[in-house]
Amino acid sequence: MTEIWLTSEEIKKREERLEYLKGPRRLEIAEMLKVARAFGDLSENAEYDAAKNEQAKNEYDIVQLENELKNAKVIDESNIDTRTVGVGTTVELVNQTSGMEMTFRIVGSAETDPTAGKISNDSPVGRALLGHGIGETVEVQTPGGAMRFCIRAIRK
Repeated sequence: MTEIWLTSEEIKKREERLEYLKGPRRLEIAEMLKVARAFGDLSENAEYDAAKNEQAKNEYDIVQLENELKNAKVIDESNIDTRTVGVGTTVELVNQTSGMEMTFRIVGSAETDPTAGKISNDSPVGRALLGHGIGETVEVQTPGGAMRFCIRAIRK
C-alpha cells in the first residue's frame, strides 16, 4: 500500500474508529451471533448469516484502517509554507470564466470530501494548483473542459 497523507485530526478520528471496531463493535457482533445461534438451525438462519456478514465487514474495516494508519504520512501543519499551494493548505480561488469564488483545502486522497471543501492533491484541480502562488492563474483540464483559476489567497 502506498503512503497516504492525513492530517493529525484525521489520524485521531481513524484511531478512534479503529478502537471502536476492535472493542465495542466486536462485542455487539458477538452478541448478535449468540442471539442468532439461539434461533436454531444455522443452515436456514437469516439472522445468523447477517451477523456473520457484519462480522466479516467489521474485520475487513479493521484491516483497512490498520493498513491506512501504518502507511499514513502526517501533514505537519506547523511546517506548511503558505507561499505556494501544497498539501494541507487552504486556497481561495476565483474562476476566471464565471467570476465565482471558491475555497478548498488540499488534502490527501484518503481524506477527500468535496462537500466539506476538501479536495485531493491527486484530483485534477488539486494537482494543477500544487506549487503555484498567490496571484498566479492556473489552467486545469477537467472532465468538463478547461478551467482557469486565479489564486487569491493561501493559508494554513
